[in-house]
Amino acid sequence: MLEVCLLGTAAAQPLPDRALCSATLRCAGRRILFDCGEGTQVSLRREHISPVKIDLIALTHYHGDHIFGLPGLLQSMVLQERRDPLWITGPEGLEEAMAPVLSLAGELSFPLKLLPLPAEGLALAALHPAWPAGARLRAIPTRHRVPSQGYVFTLARPGRFDVAAARALGVPQTDWSRLQAGKPVSLGGAWILPEQVIGPERPGLKLVFSGDTAACPALEEAAAGADLLIHEATYADEEEKAALYGHSTFVQAGQLAARAGVKRLWLCHFSQTIGEPEQALPLAQARFPAAECGFDGLCTTLVFRDPTEND
Repeated sequence: MLEVCLLGTAAAQPLPDRALCSATLRCAGRRILFDCGEGTQVSLRREHISPVKIDLIALTHYHGDHIFGLPGLLQSMVLQERRDPLWITGPEGLEEAMAPVLSLAGELSFPLKLLPLPAEGLALAALHPAWPAGARLRAIPTRHRVPSQGYVFTLARPGRFDVAAARALGVPQTDWSRLQAGKPVSLGGAWILPEQVIGPERPGLKLVFSGDTAACPALEEAAAGADLLIHEATYADEEEKAALYGHSTFVQAGQLAARAGVKRLWLCHFSQTIGEPEQALPLAQARFPAAECGFDGLCTTLVFRDPTEND
């Protein structure tokens, strides 16, 4: 199960009712924060989200509206007496971009580690043991005016444990959890393998966060079949302007979601020129009917579904 919450949906400048674009993901009591613009910690407080449970801050790029909230958030973590390590990841240039941020944040009460993600992605259990074994985060290249990347979070779901098969093989119940963890069990001089008592892997969960990007084939490929795609829609349908500044339109976001076959699409990162994003929503819905306008505080819970279940 994943809990996802939009903390802000604005681009460039915060508005009274629209903070700068960021989102958070919760799984097994731990969190990832995607981007951290000015005022993010206020949005966290509004949603009753403790910064102490954030293990990783995933930055899409280093423009101010996506990182200016970091010094204040780090100081708030100190005031809350955080002790656990905090990781920050981002595209190339991470160390240089974080140097002034860390200088402003001052002395920290916890270890802070900069972590470029490996190409194959990161098993999040490496950051904190509470993360499920199947939870992974990987970065995908996106198209912006500076080095940028989006993120794909996946939560794998193992196959069903076949109790009847385990009993038929004589496996003690005390060893079932070992097999469920993917480890073999020694029994009477022979090895019982997990695949003997566990069925094929079932569909997991997939969340994709685009960050700032123009139309991007790599993002489209990565989003294939996602349970939720959070995609920027800075402009309504001004594609030339969007391309000039490295952004997407409502139209383009809807087209990408349709081609990728995602289940849900949340639009965000709205330009100040879009006074009422809902008025532009039909542009996306004409291409992807399930498109929704994100708003600050929009939350959802993504749950596992079996292949036989209908959406």
